[in-house]
Amino acid sequence: MNKINKETAIYDIKDLSFLKKMVLGLQHTFTMFGATVLVPILTGLDISVALFMAGISTLLFHFITKGKMPVFLGSSFAFIAPILSVVLLKTGSSVEALKAAGETEKLSHGLAYAQGGLVIAGLVYLILAVLIYFFSAEKVLSFFPPIVTGPIIIVIGIKLAPVAIDMASSNYLIALVSFLIVMILSVYSKGFLKIIPVICGMIGGYIFAAITGNVDFTPILQAKVFGLPHFQLAKFDFSSIMIVAPIALATVIEHMGDVAAISATVGENYMKDPGLHRTLLGDGVCTSISAMFGGPANTTYSENTGVLALTRIFDPRVMRIAACFAMLLGLMPVLGGVISSIPVAVIGGISIILFGMIASIGIRTLIENQVDLTKSRNLILAAVILVLGLGGAVIQIGSFKFEGMALAAIIGIVLNKIMPQGK
Repeated sequence: MNKINKETAIYDIKDLSFLKKMVLGLQHTFTMFGATVLVPILTGLDISVALFMAGISTLLFHFITKGKMPVFLGSSFAFIAPILSVVLLKTGSSVEALKAAGETEKLSHGLAYAQGGLVIAGLVYLILAVLIYFFSAEKVLSFFPPIVTGPIIIVIGIKLAPVAIDMASSNYLIALVSFLIVMILSVYSKGFLKIIPVICGMIGGYIFAAITGNVDFTPILQAKVFGLPHFQLAKFDFSSIMIVAPIALATVIEHMGDVAAISATVGENYMKDPGLHRTLLGDGVCTSISAMFGGPANTTYSENTGVLALTRIFDPRVMRIAACFAMLLGLMPVLGGVISSIPVAVIGGISIILFGMIASIGIRTLIENQVDLTKSRNLILAAVILVLGLGGAVIQIGSFKFEGMALAAIIGIVLNKIMPQGK
């Protein structure tokens, strides 16, 4: 496992004041918000339900994993396409067409069956968790040496890079201001400011955007102060399940990559303790529960891993505070409106640093584990994972589709086992 300078990291926030703890949690809430609400925006699921279930899921995940991992669970992008497909199958119309026509009941009907598929997808995680538990963690970990996990982590970070640039491109000046605030505080500040650069970057960028007339306050003005999320129970049928559930076989691989990235960031081997079987169990249970009541599938958030790397605050309690804020956002639409009004460029400027940090962790994994890249075997492994992960390669067998990081990880794992050592 990577060597972490534990003198510069904070693993326990119990000595911090209540206000400082709240600010640290809010920093992670701000970080996850944009991606978490984008999934319901694209699919038609309820935004308040997505936020509320993200909070519930994060707390439940921490309970299942014995509170050891600093992880936040947010909406998974991997299931967007199958959700849209199920809605089209069940209603004969696309999500956008149903929204435009104001046919909310018809849209809800289609989404209910998509939720059913997500519930079963979560159960796939449970089955794999049981298999991993009985086949021992050591055998599973032998498939993930540094020469495999390092490039996978690099792929996670670089795949997110276009997202950061796309957001920043909406207003490069605002993005630059946010970027500079985060960079300056991270490098030059001392004390508490050094561990909250993200939230300072958001506030500073927001103020600059407001002064320059680039903030739309409509979401705040139109939002209610309090309101219960519109929960909806899932419905099940075979056709919908077969469209959605197989995606879990790919997202399981992504989950393993995320656990490797978080382990490398914190310097703890979470695949061993609390164990990969527990992290998969937590992810699966949370996905099933979220989908059962109208939320999207969940996944561990790389955005928050980037904040961990930047701030070096590794206490899992910070994520649990963030989870409580997410639930509050789900119950108070006006707070969600405030965050929604943050210009995309502000998030983009900050994300340039956060997503780059993840890729840098992958490079550090290779260096600190002294992976010998003069060996042809290691060069080929790294090259294949990087190209397949970043190049958009897709392999589809029937309804099973593997692409991006999932495909790169599978091929990398297989090659690592069949290629001779020491070559």
